[in-house]
Amino acid sequence: MADDYLVRIGRLIRDARQHRGWTQAQLAEALGTSQSAVNRIERGNQNISLEMIARIGEALDSEIVSLGYAGPMHLRVVGGRRLSGAIDVKTSKNACVALLCASLLNRGRTVLRRVARIEEVYRLLEVLSSIGVRARWINEGVDLEIVPPAELDMAAIDAEAAVRTRSIIMFFGPLLHRMDQFKLPYAGGCDLGTRTIEPHMIALRRFGLDIAATEGQYHAVVDRAVRPDRPIVLTERGDTVTENALLAAARHDGVTVIRNASSNYMVQDLCFFLEALGVKVEGIGTTTLTVHGVPDIDVDVDYSPSEDPVEAMSLLAAAVVTESELTVRRVPIEFLEIELAVLEEMGLDHDRTPEYVADNGRTRLVDLTVRPSKLEAPIDKIHPMPFPGLNIDNVPFFAAIAAVAQGKTLIHDWVYDNRAIYLTDLNRLGGRLQLLDPHRVLVEGPTRWRAAEMMCPPALRPAVVVLLAMMAAEGTSVLRNVYVINRGYEDLAERLNSIGAQIEIFRDI
Repeated sequence: MADDYLVRIGRLIRDARQHRGWTQAQLAEALGTSQSAVNRIERGNQNISLEMIARIGEALDSEIVSLGYAGPMHLRVVGGRRLSGAIDVKTSKNACVALLCASLLNRGRTVLRRVARIEEVYRLLEVLSSIGVRARWINEGVDLEIVPPAELDMAAIDAEAAVRTRSIIMFFGPLLHRMDQFKLPYAGGCDLGTRTIEPHMIALRRFGLDIAATEGQYHAVVDRAVRPDRPIVLTERGDTVTENALLAAARHDGVTVIRNASSNYMVQDLCFFLEALGVKVEGIGTTTLTVHGVPDIDVDVDYSPSEDPVEAMSLLAAAVVTESELTVRRVPIEFLEIELAVLEEMGLDHDRTPEYVADNGRTRLVDLTVRPSKLEAPIDKIHPMPFPGLNIDNVPFFAAIAAVAQGKTLIHDWVYDNRAIYLTDLNRLGGRLQLLDPHRVLVEGPTRWRAAEMMCPPALRPAVVVLLAMMAAEGTSVLRNVYVINRGYEDLAERLNSIGAQIEIFRDI
């Protein structure tokens, strides 16, 4: 039994080292020991003290063993099983976090229906509660009620929760209307390389917001004399950039025109919510938004965010990779039309129901049934574009899909610095992915998946892609430290189990 624990701990250390990008020699140098000692530890051939485990965890910035509290969550996946039946798509993660930030615009009571119960939402709720917002789950934990205080206590902000979510940057837009100066911790979230907030600043400076970044905080000062006197042209058509501009414009006393705006799903949901607050927004679904601001918003509002197209794509990919027949219900079809067109070109056998309307009264939904198909690699490369192009967050799922198709597929993830690198983790499971550069990966299929034990990639969508491949691989796989998956998916393992997967949640010693 002791030897078994040593082997398991050795594997944890090896995987953590590899994800850090270190050699055994580099870890040995950090620990002041020899490479041969590190090699013995990783093979489970050397007794190791808790002190040494703690030192290794500190060196690798990875929690190897947890004491006194629940350790990181892992998944044990018995693969090679077919999925069947039907599954509903949950509400949009990205819409929900935008609406939580937008609730700061309102002095009245906000109720959001069927909010995704995910770690990203929990972190934002911790931040909101720390500054005085009363947020509670109602209707047996299905819906969320938010009531802001008369004055926000920014000095009490939960910095630890804030730095674990990139969504905190969407506080800028609402807060500039509520106070003349404030501080926010640096934004965190997925490890996707350098992601500057300068596009946000270019837009928000037009509303008098000036920001200096020092000592792990954004220091914001608002000049009330500055007002947008001409259309705001966003320097990138980003989702959160557009949302921040919308949040700033919502309580600006006047008309604001935002050009080169994103028209993606979460932006549209935010626009619908702003209309429920009494803010008129023209051009929803286009790249030019005209916002008729309301200086004071004090209404009781009840809103239902729409379903998540990226989760829908995740479930479709699960069916494709496991060669299953599966019905995915409540799919927001207008945000998956390009993806489905590419899959049809590859040979996907599927059908869809007539369209019906989401609970927000605006978004178009369908139910999709996917059947086992003989896929061929697409002629053209897979690459994202701003909506209505192929969604950037859906690109990783095509790595797993391409891996089961006949031929070679080029995937070009030009947006993020290093997300394509994480896709090569599929090689540990039998994939044949060749990294051409930090943005391009060549996928060759079909793949005979094999089970493996590995650390979860530190980015949400590649992490789910690895999980899907494990579901297709014969044998038992282990995916360690899946916090990043819980940031974006509610009860994913349990829901996949409901349609035929076999995934066990467990924690280490």
